[in-house]
Amino acid sequence: MPEIEDPIQRFVSVVKFYLSGWHIKPPGVKKPLNPILGETFTCYWDYPDHTRGYYISEQTSHHPPKSSYFFMAPEHNIRIDGALKPRSRFLGNSAASLMEGVGVLRFMNRGQTRGGERYFLTQPNMYARGILFGKMKYELGDHSFIKCPENGLTADIEFKTKGYFGGTYNVIGGNIKNEKTGETLFEISGMWSGEMVLKDARTGHKEVLFDASHAKHTPPIVRPIEEQDERESQRLWLPTVIAIKESNHTAATEEKSKVEDRQRDETAKRAEQGIEWQPKLFRPVNGGPGGPEEGEEALDWILNANIDGATPEEKIEQIVALAPILRGQEASRPQQSEETSQPRSQPQQQTAGHDDLIDFGQSNLAPITSAPVGQTDPIQFQPNASPGMQASLQPGQPIKRLDTKTNDLDEFVDAPGY
Repeated sequence: MPEIEDPIQRFVSVVKFYLSGWHIKPPGVKKPLNPILGETFTCYWDYPDHTRGYYISEQTSHHPPKSSYFFMAPEHNIRIDGALKPRSRFLGNSAASLMEGVGVLRFMNRGQTRGGERYFLTQPNMYARGILFGKMKYELGDHSFIKCPENGLTADIEFKTKGYFGGTYNVIGGNIKNEKTGETLFEISGMWSGEMVLKDARTGHKEVLFDASHAKHTPPIVRPIEEQDERESQRLWLPTVIAIKESNHTAATEEKSKVEDRQRDETAKRAEQGIEWQPKLFRPVNGGPGGPEEGEEALDWILNANIDGATPEEKIEQIVALAPILRGQEASRPQQSEETSQPRSQPQQQTAGHDDLIDFGQSNLAPITSAPVGQTDPIQFQPNASPGMQASLQPGQPIKRLDTKTNDLDEFVDAPGY
């Protein structure tokens, strides 16, 4: 994208990138785990041209919930800073997650301002239909915008929800305009889960912008559980996720409560001591007139480091020095204050990449010697079947579980890519 010389076609490529990812979602409607204050997650992607993209995120507010994130592909001159600010509403038979955050995508080799050519992106709202009766369905709805102030271009994209008596799921419509002249340059139509079409408003020419029905996403690569710090997402929620995988709802609730109760205790202790919590990896945005991040105030927080190396290699060194991202990296000590830190297990053998949320033994790891948060006994990461399980947890293979009340054999299959 950054190498495209024509600013209009470069903007179109950003719109294509933006629309290419909404089809990546779990099947069905699931209630997420609520991130706790200071929770972090890092990962990276290996690309076919032997370059990498690096991702760092942290929960920077609990009430209201805010997640801050950073992404960079140094060799491609791409950087993204963002904030997720979901706000929940209940609408009768539906639940809505109103997405009030913003993302700032930068092409570091473009533009005259500090930090390169910027694209401001908002998100559609998310709806879970049928939470009380009927079939549960996930929808995206309402308008989202992409704006490039340097080039004066704007995209208005409407994610259309299905009507009560008619209509179709997953439909989008929109346009790309020149804000300086008010001229409509392109019209967008189609389905965000399928084929999307771009029409040149001046010539009438149509072309496929992106076809999600034939797209396959590349899952991120995450460090093994035993290399992670206690506040990293996968290790933090490990006992809860294992209980969910085993359909043990009582244990899942107990483990989830342990994490949440601990956060409440830490909050109360800080209040007693008059301590104001600060994120580890992000700092407040320095916006306002004349500020270095003027116009980016909606981010609230931004990465607390200058990634300004003269070469991609120097930028990579600066990124991985902030937080462990690559396999084999040690977590910095301490991750949180002394009151919240606990001993971390020593790194074990590295694992091969796979698509599961956590490692359930696919790579034949040796057991870790210290317990994750909320556990009193070490968790064995070999594929040993727990009581009632009739098959080991292997990627791509169904899990068979004997119902202890009805003696029925239930079968569960992981969704592709999750």
